[in-house]
Amino acid sequence: MSATVTTKGQVTIPKPVRDFLGIVPGTRVDFRWAPDGSVVLTRADEKRPASRFSKLRGHAGKGLSTDAIMALTRGDE
Repeated sequence: MSATVTTKGQVTIPKPVRDFLGIVPGTRVDFRWAPDGSVVLTRADEKRPASRFSKLRGHAGKGLSTDAIMALTRGDE
């Protein structure tokens, strides 16, 4: 990904990066030098974005009991 620097020195952070880091308007970011000389962009509050799998975690709700599921898998009626 690349971006163009404006005459004011501003750059738009690409949407995939904003989404990955959870950056929304008002979020503070830090720029840090990496040992290899590159610059790393991080959230200043060091909050980690929610995992893309976090929405899938949880409880399925009330359903079949373990015994009922075992009966179904065994073909018991």
